[in-house]
Amino acid sequence: MKFRSDPTTIRGSIAPVVTPFTATGELDTESLRALVRWQKESGSHGVSIGGSTGEPSAQSVEERITAMKVVAEELNDEIPFLPGTGAATLEHTFELTEAASKLGADLALVITPYYSRPTQEGLIAWYGAVAREFPDLPIVIYNVPSRTAVDIAPSTVAKLRRAHDNIVGIKETTKDFEHFSHVLHQCGRDFLMWSGIELLCLPLLAIGGRGFVSALANIAPAAVAKMYELYVAGDHEAAIDLHYRLHPLVDLLFVETNPAPAKHVLADLGRISSGYVRPPLIEPTPAGLERINALRAQAEDLLIPASA
Repeated sequence: MKFRSDPTTIRGSIAPVVTPFTATGELDTESLRALVRWQKESGSHGVSIGGSTGEPSAQSVEERITAMKVVAEELNDEIPFLPGTGAATLEHTFELTEAASKLGADLALVITPYYSRPTQEGLIAWYGAVAREFPDLPIVIYNVPSRTAVDIAPSTVAKLRRAHDNIVGIKETTKDFEHFSHVLHQCGRDFLMWSGIELLCLPLLAIGGRGFVSALANIAPAAVAKMYELYVAGDHEAAIDLHYRLHPLVDLLFVETNPAPAKHVLADLGRISSGYVRPPLIEPTPAGLERINALRAQAEDLLIPASA
């Protein structure tokens, strides 16, 4: 099957950018454009929007499509575009995925449907419907059970992979590292896999992963991209050293619910106009800010690209 671009060439650090809002809560497209430019300048190997870090459930379909358009325009086909197009309903998933396809997305990340807690058979039907509706677009399953309350089983992924040529990979955002290995074992090592768990990004490369879609790339894009490049160049010790140097920033991201800490840091760095997160999320509390600042101080140098 021929796609717009070869999915197997998409590797490395795919930055799942936040969706910036103004201080009063409107979509801030100018800040989003600036973020995408910064990601390109910092060496990220691709950009995604619309995943958990992008607060998709707090936006209308129209807002999500507007954000995708902004990202696609700024990327200008210079690096791959992998938008998150999943939603709680199949109708909205179709609408978002169609928009992504028209905008020239290289892959579509489709989250397991949240809140409804489907069975494995239900997930087979869901992803099968998406794959059939968009046969010319590579589909990547997005597994994030902490957000959706459902974990797609390795055997389910394997069934979908065998049934649909355009289901080409998975973003694994589960802390069960055995799950990663079982999926690759059952689907074949040519199945594309990215980690969405920050501290499993580097380990995944050792078992055949293609890279990572890590929220950490929002605040330290150059360092996250460099970690990948060091590993694939064979400088494993330097990659491991960077993995551990990034630990404080990983902890920072989750002091309070992602993406509030990341948005606070980005606003403080002047990368976005406001750290606003939409309800039910809130900006970091005073206690949270104290912890965020302490962790940031441990790795401040990694927040700024070397060329800056």
